[in-house]
Amino acid sequence: MGTAQAEEIITGIKSLANPENVAGMARFGINPANTYGVSIPILRKMAREIGKNHELALELWETGIHEARLLACFIDRPDMIAGEQMERWVKDFDSWDVCDQCCGNLFDRTRFAHKKAVTWCEREEEFVRRAGFVLMACLAVHDKKAGDQAFIEFLPLIKTHAGDER
Repeated sequence: MGTAQAEEIITGIKSLANPENVAGMARFGINPANTYGVSIPILRKMAREIGKNHELALELWETGIHEARLLACFIDRPDMIAGEQMERWVKDFDSWDVCDQCCGNLFDRTRFAHKKAVTWCEREEEFVRRAGFVLMACLAVHDKKAGDQAFIEFLPLIKTHAGDER
């Protein structure tokens, strides 16, 4: 980790550790490795205090710490995200909550969102495919400029993969 700000944030996350929350998260299928049990409302408050910061988001993601990755999703700037970053991050998803938070708070606001939704649904990796479908759902809610055709194009993919029991 590089900057003092990133180190200070990680220290703050560790100081808020809640082992009971980690155990509860594990029961809900969230990977407990590198997890401190800091709640989403606390992370959102931290994100508001930090503000949008692309470089810091990249640093936080690279720590591999669950809460730092969620925070990265909250503070990154969608206009600065490249398709390559999305590919790197989606490969790092190891639980449904990081997948869903990243897609619903960041990826769905990028210029690559519709394309990634389609390509990721066709992939076999569990959380990559999930990210594709989460993006579709988030786009349906957040992308008010897209016409019906953009979403109609998702229907064959939804039908094809509806039986995926993961």
